[in-house]
Amino acid sequence: MFSSPALRLDYSLSFSLFARNRKQRLRVSRGSLSSNQKWRHSMFVGAKPVLKDGTLSFSGQDVLTGVPANIVLTPLTDSSAYVGATSTQTSSRHVFKIGVIEILVKQSGTFALRETKQIPGMLDWFGWCTWDAFYHEVNPQGIIDGLTSLSEGGTPAKFLIIDDGWQDTTNEFQKEGEQYIEGSEFGGRLVSIEENSKFRKTADGARDGAPSSLKDFVSDIKKTFGLKYVYVWHALMGYWGGLLPGAAKTMKYNPKLRYPVQSPGNLASTRDVSMDSMEKYGVGAIDPAKISHFYQDLHKYLASQNVDGVKVDVQNILETIATGQGGRVSLTRQFQEALENSIVANFKDNSIICCMGQSMDSIYHAKRSAITRASDDYYPKNPATQTLHIAAVSFNSIFLGEVVLPDWDMFYSRHDAAEFHAAARAVGGCGVYVSDKPGHHDFKILRRLVLPDGSILRAKYPGRPARDCLFRDPVMDGKSLLKIWNLNKCTGVIGVFNCQGAGSWPCWENTVQEKVSAKISGQVSPADIEYFEEVSGKQWTGDCAVFSFSSGSLFRLPSEESFNVALKSLECDVFTVSPIKAYDQEIQFAPIGLLNMYNSGGAVESVDYLTGSFGRGIHIMGRGGGRFGAYSSIKPQSCSVNSKDHGFNFNAEGHLLVVTIPNTTTCWDIHLCY
Repeated sequence: MFSSPALRLDYSLSFSLFARNRKQRLRVSRGSLSSNQKWRHSMFVGAKPVLKDGTLSFSGQDVLTGVPANIVLTPLTDSSAYVGATSTQTSSRHVFKIGVIEILVKQSGTFALRETKQIPGMLDWFGWCTWDAFYHEVNPQGIIDGLTSLSEGGTPAKFLIIDDGWQDTTNEFQKEGEQYIEGSEFGGRLVSIEENSKFRKTADGARDGAPSSLKDFVSDIKKTFGLKYVYVWHALMGYWGGLLPGAAKTMKYNPKLRYPVQSPGNLASTRDVSMDSMEKYGVGAIDPAKISHFYQDLHKYLASQNVDGVKVDVQNILETIATGQGGRVSLTRQFQEALENSIVANFKDNSIICCMGQSMDSIYHAKRSAITRASDDYYPKNPATQTLHIAAVSFNSIFLGEVVLPDWDMFYSRHDAAEFHAAARAVGGCGVYVSDKPGHHDFKILRRLVLPDGSILRAKYPGRPARDCLFRDPVMDGKSLLKIWNLNKCTGVIGVFNCQGAGSWPCWENTVQEKVSAKISGQVSPADIEYFEEVSGKQWTGDCAVFSFSSGSLFRLPSEESFNVALKSLECDVFTVSPIKAYDQEIQFAPIGLLNMYNSGGAVESVDYLTGSFGRGIHIMGRGGGRFGAYSSIKPQSCSVNSKDHGFNFNAEGHLLVVTIPNTTTCWDIHLCY
C-alpha cells in the first residue's frame, strides 16, 4: 500500500506475463518518480478493488488513474484481484502502460530496504570473533591474548564479538564423566541473563583470574586495546535450547518445552546438526507474550555492562515451533518487532547482526536490522566448503543485498583458503572480522585488509556476481570463474575467483565433477561493474585504468573491452578499475589507491582538478599508509603530501605514478603539480 496522496508516479512498466486466454497476470519490475527520485515498489491490494472509468480504486482510495482500456481486473477473493492486460498481438514479452500510480496509506510497512536503514559503525573497523578461536571455551584471558597478538602485529581489532560461551547455561545432556554425544551442546538452556562464572566472581568462589564482572572486563579491554565496539552473542530464544523451564531467574518469561519440526523442503536442501539436535532435545521457548520483556531485560543488562550490541543467532527457530502459536508469520512478526524495539531502546547505532535469519518471514519483518548472515557458517576444518562459502554469499546477496547488508561471517587468516576469503571480504562491502586463535595470524594477508589504525577499506555496496555469472555454476560446471563487482567512492573493483574443483553443493545427487582444468580462463571487463556512471563523471574518456593486485600490473582498457584471466582452483585476483578522466589536452588521470591493499581504490576519498596562479594540478584525498598509485598520462613536475614536498616515481611506459605514504599516516592529501 501507499500513503502519500501528494506524490504521483508516471509508469511505463515491463511485466512478466503468464498467458491465460487473452488475459495476462502482471508483475511490476521497474518504474521511476517524475521527480527523478528512484524508488522500488511493492503493491498489495487489501480490500475489494474496482476498475471504473479509467480509475482503479479500493476502500474509496484511488490506486491507478488514467488506466488504458486494455487493462482488466479479475477478482481473486473479496480483498484481492489480478491486474491484467489484453493484447491483439502474440508475443513472449509485452510492455503495457497501466496508468498513473497514486501513492496512498507509504509502503505496506512489512519491511524496509537496505538504503533506508542505519548501518552500524562497526562495519568500518576490523573485528575479531571468539568462536573458531575458542568455541564454547571462550574466557577472559584468551580474549586478552587474541587482542594482544593482533595489536602487536599491526592490525588491531577495534570490534570484538564475544561469541557463544559467555552465558549462564546448564545442559542436562552433557554430564561430567559421561561420553560426549555429538550435537548435545545444542541441548543447553539459559538459566539467567547474566554472564557465567568465567566472566565474573561469585560468592561461592569463582575460578582464578575471573574479572569482578562482565562490565569490568569489557571496560578494561576497551581501554587497553582501544576497542570501539564490543558485541556479545545470544540466540533468538536466549540460547540454543532456549530458557530452562522452572529456573528461578527465567520463570517470569514463562518458557515451555517445544520440539521443533523442520519442513520437508528444508530437509531436502540441507541438513544441519544444530537444527537436528534441537528437534531431539527440544527448546525452552519463551512465551510470545513475554518476549518483549525478555529482550528488554537482556539488552538493558548488557548495556549496563558496557556492551555495545549483539549478534542474534538461531533466528530460523520460529518457523519450526509456530504450530499453536499463531503461525510462523505472526510469530516472527511478534519476535522481530520485540527484538528491534529492544535494540533501539538499549543500544546506539542499530547494533545488531542477525544470523540464521534467511527465512522469508525473518527478511520481510526486518524493518530496522541492517546486517544479516548470507551463508552457512565458515567451517575452517572442512576444505570442501571454502569455495561454496564465497559463491553462496555472492549469489544470495543478489536478493538479500536489497534488504540488508549481507554478512560474510568470520574466517581464519592462517589457512589454505585465507587469501581466497580475504579477497572476497575486500570486495564484499561487508564487515571484515577473523576468528584466529591467539598468535595464529597471517599478517601479510591481514595488512592487505586492515590499516594500522584498525579501519578497513570497505566498498560501498553488497558484493554481487557480474551479469554473465548469473546463470552459470562457478562451483561445479568445471569451466566458469566467479566475478564479484563493487564500487568505491572514486573507483570500481572486481574480484575474480576460481571456485571449481574444491567442493560441491550440498544435497545434490551427483556431486562428481567432470575433470577440471589445472587453470580456468575467463573474460573480465570494466563493463562487469554495474552503475559505473557513479564514479565516471563527465570528464571520462571512456577508457579505464585497470590494476591487478596479484601481478601489480597497470594497463589501459576501453570500458567495453575485456581481458583474459586464468586462475587455478582456490586462486583469486582483485582488479581496481578506475575511470581515466581528461582534465585538459595533456592531463589524463585515474587514481588507483593503496597498491598494497586488496581493495586499493577504497582508500581514495576524492579527486579534484585545480587551476590558478600556482598552475594546474590534481588533488587527491584519502587515508592509510603505503604505496599510493595512479595512472597519469604525463609526469608531474612536483608532488606534496599533507602540504610537504614529497618524492614520487613515474613509469613513463606504463604511466604508473607511485607515491609512498608513511604507514603512520592516517589521512592524507596529495597535490600533483603539472
